[in-house]
Amino acid sequence: MRLVVADCSALYTGRLTAMLPRATRLLVVKADGSVLIHSDGGSYKPLNWMSPPCTLAVRAPSDEAAERGVTEVWTVQHAKSDDRLEVELFTVHHDSSHDLGIDPGLVKDGVEAHLQELLAEQIALLGEGHTLVRREYPTAIGPVDILARDATGATVAVEIKRRGDIDGVEQLTRYLDLLNRDPLLAPVRGIYAAQEIKPQARVLAKDRGIATLLLDYDAMRGVDDPESRLF
Repeated sequence: MRLVVADCSALYTGRLTAMLPRATRLLVVKADGSVLIHSDGGSYKPLNWMSPPCTLAVRAPSDEAAERGVTEVWTVQHAKSDDRLEVELFTVHHDSSHDLGIDPGLVKDGVEAHLQELLAEQIALLGEGHTLVRREYPTAIGPVDILARDATGATVAVEIKRRGDIDGVEQLTRYLDLLNRDPLLAPVRGIYAAQEIKPQARVLAKDRGIATLLLDYDAMRGVDDPESRLF
């Protein structure tokens, strides 16, 4: 992982256009190819980013940019779309690289782990004709909770959360980008399954072609009968 603290500006173009004026920010370049721009506020989410697959090219500034004080230009181009992130660096305060090794992945709490186990046993909740391939399907960026096949034999990747928010959709999107590069699995569609899914996560999932599924934990454990409810 490369960490760069610099005075910089950024322009994102593609499905939308977004401009970050000059300010001191943290630039993160990860081993999976993603590039993220962080500020010192605004919670933990980056101000802008590019998810893999993408390429990072570094070049010298034009004469006009050099006159403005630009010392280096980063161009981050997505491999499957016209999305592009162009970062102009002025003064670099810190630049370091670190080998973090292989990450064991997120250790889920008891409920999420149990939801995964129950859904694997009750795979028909994904839809009639679905069959389980395996739980914790390994990838280079972490295990996919459940890999399944639908009634037509197509591959389905399932990400499971207790409370589904935007970060979970982003996580599943990265898995899908990677899995769809495997000709033995592609095309792979995604299902985001959770006990509760936030409206913003539903909107983002729909925009990315990801289905959502609400999981009733009590019903799956057999301690609640939905048919006996009054409401």
